[in-house]
Amino acid sequence: MPFPDETAPVAVLDYRPQWSVDFERLAGVLREALGGHALAVDHVGSTSVPGLAAKDCVDVQVRVGAVDADRQTALLAAIGFRRRPEPWNRTEVSGGQECRKLVFAPPVGARRCNVHLREAGGPNVRFALLFRDYLRADDTARRSWGAFKKRLARSVPDLADYGQIKAPATEVLMGAAELWAAGTGWRVPEA
Repeated sequence: MPFPDETAPVAVLDYRPQWSVDFERLAGVLREALGGHALAVDHVGSTSVPGLAAKDCVDVQVRVGAVDADRQTALLAAIGFRRRPEPWNRTEVSGGQECRKLVFAPPVGARRCNVHLREAGGPNVRFALLFRDYLRADDTARRSWGAFKKRLARSVPDLADYGQIKAPATEVLMGAAELWAAGTGWRVPEA
């Protein structure tokens, strides 16, 4: 759930090249703050896909050797990032496996983002990168997914409701992504 400073109706915007610039800046800040904890910093989610409509919130995935809630939270809190407290921001099921994670909101007043710390090699890391790479590669899927999100946001402006409705549709999309991965030999990019 959003923190009080993050409340706003869901709005899905046309792709903005600024999103990749914003990611690069965030990635530098996170690498510096996390030091050796950050094995890789990936731009994931819809803002990482050129041409895809998205909410104006940059998703960042930090691959770590192990989730260390106390240490990693302290390192990010030192630069103003706030750990999201909900249970779904501590674990997620991916590939039939329960995976630990931590999700952080930006400092108050900073650029909207979600920072996901996930264990390198986990199926949830693969899921995020496959989502991105599939939509980068398939024009029809990218256009259709963007159109779906725009229609959904117009109909369901509440973030929690939007997410609940989008989740099963994402599973359908990822079924197609898995077929694409098998057909192309796609693999998780190196950390």
